[in-house]
Amino acid sequence: MTTLSKLSLLATLALALAAPYATAQQAATAPAAGASGAAAAWKYKTKRLKAAEVDALLAHPDKLLVLDLRRPDELIQYGSFPVFLNVQNSELEKQLAYLPKDRTVLTVSNHAVRAGAAGDLLAAKGFTVAGATGSEDYENEGGKAVAHIQPRAPRTVAAAPQAQPQRQP
Repeated sequence: MTTLSKLSLLATLALALAAPYATAQQAATAPAAGASGAAAAWKYKTKRLKAAEVDALLAHPDKLLVLDLRRPDELIQYGSFPVFLNVQNSELEKQLAYLPKDRTVLTVSNHAVRAGAAGDLLAAKGFTVAGATGSEDYENEGGKAVAHIQPRAPRTVAAAPQAQPQRQP
């Protein structure tokens, strides 16, 4: 057996022995993921709400502010709750003065991650935060309140009016 063959055999044996360990290590360190890849580990102080808890809040709209933190394209793609205030996550801190403090806040994003971070920020600034939810997670749990917004039809360019012939006197 040549030296190259021995090295190849040793390398193959080392890989075969290390593979189960590497797979177990990846499983232990990888974040748990839902159907869409959202991390299951919750790292926020804001409570992550289940669909039934969201429905209970939505039953009292006069006491609730639904704050959706997503971009307009995400609202169209994934839908949102029927009545909401949209402040993109990147602009939230600049817009705090415009948010009512007399309502309980429900923060919304796609899978509640941005909503959880926003909930923590709002709570630190004196807002009453009920919790965070993701519109996709809510629907996946059987929630029915998400409205899917239809994008606006593109404008059609009207034909220019034909010039009227001038009347001769």
